[in-house]
Amino acid sequence: MSVRLKLTLSYAGFLMLAGALILTAVGVFFLWGLPNGAVYSDGALYINRRLILRSFVPVAVVVLAFLLMFGLLGGWILADRMLAPLSRITDATRMASAGSLSQRIRLPGRKDEFRELADAFDMMLARLEAHVAEQQRLAAEQQRFAANASHELRTPLAISKTLLDVARTDPAHDAREIIDRLHTVNTRAIDLTEALLLLSRANQRSFAREHVDLSLIAEEAVETLLSMAEKRGITIESSGEITPAVGSHALLLQLTTNLVQNAIFYNLPEQGTVWVKTEVRPATVVLTVENTGEKLTPHLVSTLTEPFQRGTERTHTGQAGVGLGLAIVKTIAHAHDGTLTLAPRPAGGIHITVELPADVQVCGPAESAAPVDAATGHGSRSPSLVRSER
Repeated sequence: MSVRLKLTLSYAGFLMLAGALILTAVGVFFLWGLPNGAVYSDGALYINRRLILRSFVPVAVVVLAFLLMFGLLGGWILADRMLAPLSRITDATRMASAGSLSQRIRLPGRKDEFRELADAFDMMLARLEAHVAEQQRLAAEQQRFAANASHELRTPLAISKTLLDVARTDPAHDAREIIDRLHTVNTRAIDLTEALLLLSRANQRSFAREHVDLSLIAEEAVETLLSMAEKRGITIESSGEITPAVGSHALLLQLTTNLVQNAIFYNLPEQGTVWVKTEVRPATVVLTVENTGEKLTPHLVSTLTEPFQRGTERTHTGQAGVGLGLAIVKTIAHAHDGTLTLAPRPAGGIHITVELPADVQVCGPAESAAPVDAATGHGSRSPSLVRSER
C-alpha cells in the first residue's frame, strides 16, 4: 500500500469518524431530549423516539456515505499535493544514483519540513558533485603526472643504455667521458626520483608537525644558495619578521629552497636581484620571494605550478631542474593548509607568495635587514639581523 493511499484512507476514516460522532451527538440530543410521548396543541400528531429514530437513521447513513466519498476524493487530492515534494526528491535521488549529480530539487514555497529536507538534499548533492569532480580532477592529474614522470624517467634511462652500448661495442672510446656522462645522467635520475618521493610524501601529508619559524627557514635557504647566487652575480635582499608557524621543518625548507633557487636560475644574466621577505598577518604568516628577469605572461605564470612545466629559460640552460620545483612548492603549501600565489612583475620576473596559518604565539616585527650583494658579500650588518640578512 502506497503512502498516498494510506493518507487517503486516513483522511477518509478520520472524516467519517468525525461525522459519525457529530451525527451521534445530534441524535442523542434530539432523541433523549424529548419525552416518551408528545402531543401538539391541536392533538392531531403524536411523536415518540421510535418514529424519530426510524427517520434519522437513513439520513445519517446517507450523510456518512457522502462523507466517505468526499473523504476519499479529497484525501486523494490532498495526499497528492502533500507528497509532491517527496516525488521530486525521489526523482532527484534516482537521477543521482544514475550518475547525474547536477540535478537539484529547488523546492519552492514556504520553509517547512519538506523544504528543509529538499534543501538538505540539494546541499548533499552539491557536496557530492564537488567531491566527484575533485576526484576526477585528481585522477586526471595523476594519470598525466604518471605519464610525464614515465617520460622524464625514460629519458635518463635511455641515455644510460645508449652510453653503455657505446662502451660495450667500442672499447676504444674514452671511458672517462662515458663515466662522467653516466654520472650526470644518473644524478639527474636520482634527483627526479627524490623529487617524486617528496611530492608523494607531501600529497599524503604523512609528516610530523612542529613549531617552526618561517623567517629562520628562509635564512637557512638563502645561506645555502648564496654561493650559487654569487656565481651568477645575483644580489639577494632578505628581510622580515619572526613568523611562527606549525609544520614540517624539512618540507618548509624544501619549499623555500625551491623558491629561492628558481628565483636565482630564472633571473637576468647579470646584476639580477632576488627579494626574500617574511611577514606576519592577523591569522597567517607570509613568505614572499620575487626576482628580476624576463617579462612573463599571466598565462605562462599560471602553468608553472604544473608538474614538469618549465619556464622559457630552463630549457636553454645547463642547470635545468627536473620540472617539479614549483609543483612541490604548491603541494607542500597545500599540505600545510596554505596557499601559493604567483603573479608576473610588470618590470619582469615573478612575484610568489606563500601564506600559511600562523602559530598561536605571534612575535613582534623585526627590523628589516640591509641588502647583501651576493657577488661581493658586502652590506651593512646588525648582530640581531645576521639570520635574516643572508
